[in-house]
Amino acid sequence: MSNWLLPENLSDILPAEARRIEELRRELLDLYRTYGFELVAPPMVEYLDSLMLADDEGLRLRTCKLVDQLSGLTMGVRADITVQVSRIDAHLLNRPGVTRLCYCGPVVHARPSGLMSDRELLQIGAEIFGHAGVQSDIEAVQLALASVRRAGVQQPRLDLNHPGVGRALVDADPALAEVSDEIYDLLSAKDVPGLEALCDQQGARPETRQALRTLTTLYGDLQTVQRARQCLPALPPIHAALDALQTLCDALAEAAIAIDLADMGGSYGYHSGVVFSIYAAGWHDAIVRGGRYDGIGRKFGRSRPATGFSLDLRKLSAGLPDARQAQAVRAPWSDDPALAQAVAKLRSGGQIVIQSLPGEPQQFDEFSVDQELVLVDGKWVLRTLAV
Repeated sequence: MSNWLLPENLSDILPAEARRIEELRRELLDLYRTYGFELVAPPMVEYLDSLMLADDEGLRLRTCKLVDQLSGLTMGVRADITVQVSRIDAHLLNRPGVTRLCYCGPVVHARPSGLMSDRELLQIGAEIFGHAGVQSDIEAVQLALASVRRAGVQQPRLDLNHPGVGRALVDADPALAEVSDEIYDLLSAKDVPGLEALCDQQGARPETRQALRTLTTLYGDLQTVQRARQCLPALPPIHAALDALQTLCDALAEAAIAIDLADMGGSYGYHSGVVFSIYAAGWHDAIVRGGRYDGIGRKFGRSRPATGFSLDLRKLSAGLPDARQAQAVRAPWSDDPALAQAVAKLRSGGQIVIQSLPGEPQQFDEFSVDQELVLVDGKWVLRTLAV
């Protein structure tokens, strides 16, 4: 194997695309600032325990491990930044009220999340800590939608769910306590035969089996919430979850919304309330995932309500139309002070000026040269190049 070949599911990003990703990063972080979010930058590597949640096997499997040569302890290369941001909120900032934090940085996965997924992501996101009401969920969803629209995504579709519905059904039947994670996976896949087999194996109650079967059919438009009220057991946690979903739908009336009550949530298992994803034509998977994850800061000494979202800028950019070339000016190489002054003036005005090094051909992916600086009657002037 050639030593310059990259490992599977890792890739280089070439000039035009890299520039667009950087511009998206700046654009979205500036957008979050207008909402009052403060930027934080946690490290790429931490002690493994700080990056892990006790009950999140998916996050554990995706985290690359290494040994700290100074302490001898095991460290992890972050696979998700949300846990780190919750540590900052709970342990470092320790503020009494609502805290809004945003971030952007690379994450690395030990294994890809899907057949077409990369193992290195540029994760950007926004989190709200310290507010338990649905109003902060509404703000998080609105900001997520604003993010993809700002990036140029056409007609985004919002998928909503509340894992509390499925959890309430499982929690109500002691026979399923030991296999809850398997039940959640089967629900998300809408694997009814698998659910039936596992319920038979565990000796689940007939009413639980029926409710789980029904849950796999509860997806579609906004009427799904009302159908769920009519056909699911009258358990208080289910009513509370459906009420939260209804409030969210009412507040986001302008969005294209779909509901799937069997989808038990995004990539990791820390979500505790409303969960959402954003899809659009041109992407094979969700481009944004988010939701409520109350109590995630408990392991850092302070349990706080929290909600937010994240997305991969590399994935977002890859589904957009090809990055456009930037217009540039060509200038010759010369020690003429007048040329240096002309070049500096153009650059200070935001124009791209590329000076041709002696004897070197020029070829660009990112730039389209449509003008050049030429000497006319002793003055350097711009001339438009023939197409």
